[in-house]
Amino acid sequence: MSGWIDISQFLDEGVPVWPGDTPFSYRLTWTKEESGSVNVGQVAMSTHTGTHIDAPFHFDEEGKRVGELDLAVYAGPAKVLDREGIGWIGPETLAGEEITGVERILIRTGAWKDRSRFPKAIPPVDPALAPWLKQRGIRLLGLDLPSVDPLDSKDLPAHHALARHGVHILEGVVLDEVQAGTYELVAFPLPLKQADGSPVRAALRPL
Repeated sequence: MSGWIDISQFLDEGVPVWPGDTPFSYRLTWTKEESGSVNVGQVAMSTHTGTHIDAPFHFDEEGKRVGELDLAVYAGPAKVLDREGIGWIGPETLAGEEITGVERILIRTGAWKDRSRFPKAIPPVDPALAPWLKQRGIRLLGLDLPSVDPLDSKDLPAHHALARHGVHILEGVVLDEVQAGTYELVAFPLPLKQADGSPVRAALRPL
């Protein structure tokens, strides 16, 4: 993958998950010794582990599931913005940024300092950002955070606002070493037809 920058969280028993959600596990169900030819593994995990996308069905019973999403949203030119230290993510956060012709934005907040632990608080997305993004043709918002809403939110206003305005959600990207700029993004979900979300292998290549 020469030239590509991996922005995914590695999945192992140490990856943090939402409190109370399914912990990640990988084990061999057959060893080469047992089968005589191959090792075969089994994975158990939440669909929202590590770097992942949310399908609208995650927060809306009538929303699209992963198998219904447009793959084109998850690959193509993307702009990485450095906004470390911000307290929230709203239109003011992106004011003055040249995003003409950009369909995908990834925001580095730097708020998730210790990726071995689930964060206690994050800078949430202001629902007012959703129409602002739509007006500018943005189809994907990616964050270095586990959610676009406050971690204790039950009504998930940012999730719903983004979905209403056709903005897809990519969460948990690792942008610690990524410079602001324009890149090619690939972050395809798995073909989990009925799922509410999916882990992705997300990567960037400078343009």
